[in-house]
This record gives sequence, structure tokens and C-alpha cells, in this order.
Amino acid sequence: MSDGWKTRPVVPKRAEREGEPAGWYSRGYMPHFDGGEIAQTVHPRLFDALPSALIDRWRQELSHQPEKEAASELRKRAEAYLDKGLGSAWMKRPEIADKVQESLLHFEGERYHLHAWVVMPNHVHALLTPAAGWELGAIMHSFKSYSANECNKLLGRRGPFWQKEVWDRYVRDERHFANAIAYIENNPVKAGLCEKPEDWEWSSARRRSAAPPPSDD
Repeated sequence: MSDGWKTRPVVPKRAEREGEPAGWYSRGYMPHFDGGEIAQTVHPRLFDALPSALIDRWRQELSHQPEKEAASELRKRAEAYLDKGLGSAWMKRPEIADKVQESLLHFEGERYHLHAWVVMPNHVHALLTPAAGWELGAIMHSFKSYSANECNKLLGRRGPFWQKEVWDRYVRDERHFANAIAYIENNPVKAGLCEKPEDWEWSSARRRSAAPPPSDD
């Protein structure tokens, strides 16, 4: 990978009081949670993968339900829609999926620990824990900015690549953590893109299956 991120460093945003995570905050369309060194799932998607008008319509349809139930149903609808691979779906192209995965892995172990990920045709799922001093908003801004620039070069285009908002959820406990990994790595199977999680080239399941077995020494 080029040193593009190193020559254009992103300074992490700090909470009002040094050393404390930002907690709940808003970047515009949806609320977000920044809990510091807490595992979180993130779901960036291409700019045309899920129309905002459709989300607004779903919200209206679900407005009579209790907030928690409405939020759960909204996630289910959004995930099912994204799995159709609609829109430009640039990550169907191997060189674009490669670049997005490469961008995601670039700061693994430095700005965050990446537990699981998958690059789908029009969106990405990842489970990560921010490193000390790094907020999730700064991490995702850096990833999106760099990957968008590099992918647009490959595509020979200009303009928006990612949707401005990134969906994120903090992980509640060990069971939630395990379920998140299973969901992320099984997403290509659920979408009908492959038979087994490890068959999908752009995922943690594939990377783990290709890793050499641990030594007995």
C-alpha cells in the first residue's frame, strides 16, 4: 500500500475531558456510540447502496412500534436490502474489493484491533476495538477517505464513494461478540455468494482458514 495515510495523518478527536470516551453523539443522520476501547461493529456502505428515502419510508412505517422493536426491524430490513447487492456495487470488482480490504487492514494493531470483517459487493461489515486514544469516528473517517480516494482512482471516476453515515453498534458481552463474528463471516453465504464463509476471498474467515496451523513448540 502507498504511504498516503502516513503523509496525511488524521489526528484523533478527543473527548471533552482527556482520556474519556465521547459516549453517544451524532454525526448527522443517526446517533453513534463511542465507548473508547470497547468492541464495536461498523457497517460502511456505498453511497447508492441503500437510498435514504427508503430508510425514511421504513421509519414512518415502523413509527407506531416501540423504539427498540422498530430499531431491530429497521436493521433487518436494511441488511436484507443490502444483501441484494444493488446500486453500483463496485466491490464486485476484485481489484476494488482488494483495495477496500487492504485499506481496512492497514492500521490493524495500530489504531484498532480488527476481530472480523467482510467486504461485500456494496457494503462492509467489521468488528473492531479502537486502540487507546483513537475514537471510532476518526478511525472510520480515515478508512473511508483513503479507500474512497484509492478506489476512485481505480474506477477512473470522481465523486462520492461511501455513504456519509456509518452504522455502528457497541458489543454488549461475550455472546454478542461471538454472534457478531458469526454474522459478519456468514454474510456472503446468507447473500448467496458462496457456500461456506471461508470461500469468500475478502473476509476474516478466508484469512483465518489460509493461516498456517499453530506450532506445537
